[in-house]
Amino acid sequence: MWLRRIEIVPFVSIGGVTLHYRHIEATGTSRPIIFINSLGTDFRIWDDVVAKLRSEMPMLVYDKRGHGLSDIGGGVRSIDDHVDDLAALIDHFGFDKVVLFGLSVGGMIAQRLYTRHPKCVEALILSDTAHKIGTAESWNTRIATVERDGIEAIAEGIMKVWFTPQFHAKRAADLAGCCNMLTRQALSGYIGTCMAVRDADFTESARRIAVPTLCIVGDQDGSTPPDLVRSLAGMVPGARFEVIRNAAHIPCIEQPDALVSLIRDFVASLPEETSAHG
Repeated sequence: MWLRRIEIVPFVSIGGVTLHYRHIEATGTSRPIIFINSLGTDFRIWDDVVAKLRSEMPMLVYDKRGHGLSDIGGGVRSIDDHVDDLAALIDHFGFDKVVLFGLSVGGMIAQRLYTRHPKCVEALILSDTAHKIGTAESWNTRIATVERDGIEAIAEGIMKVWFTPQFHAKRAADLAGCCNMLTRQALSGYIGTCMAVRDADFTESARRIAVPTLCIVGDQDGSTPPDLVRSLAGMVPGARFEVIRNAAHIPCIEQPDALVSLIRDFVASLPEETSAHG
């Protein structure tokens, strides 16, 4: 599932936080798309998607604060800490308008960035996410377990909601690699982001989203089930809702072809007059 091409590993320091990213330039559309990771992952989850879209559109993938090879900086207290980093990345690359693709907590970051910086967002793709995810009790239980026993203590349960039983049965090596990715995240970054999701509720702001929006969910997602993502789509005016078959919480790994097809179709449907960039 990983890209075989060897590339320079780039970093940028923004506001005292060093972020790990990969910028993929393209000769096709001028419409850049930024992919925002889920909790407990790094940007390698997008490798299959990036490989398939490489020549078609500019793309930026990056490790969230406290994830992958990025710094934790001053810590994570709220979704706004992640939004600040993303807004600074957009400014660093000189993007005028972008399409944001947010997965899980990445979808919450995308929603919040739109609320704070609507002029720089051309469209939203919100995958396996919601306006509010989980309850304070469920997040506090997870945080307490991880603080006491480490991420390893919850890894088996997380894998069951990340991937379908078929993935578990037929892609054992990929499953083991993804489990390693989860358990090797910085504890402070993981816990801080859990707290940020726990405290986030974008129910009201979702109703004020005024850009083209695509909501996607895996049909077997145990973390943000289809009905929850459908409810988000129902809040966002004019949002499109799509279900990916034979996928759980991370379709970009489990069903990249289906996901890429939806991305291509959605980007192609965006109004031409919004595609000009400075």
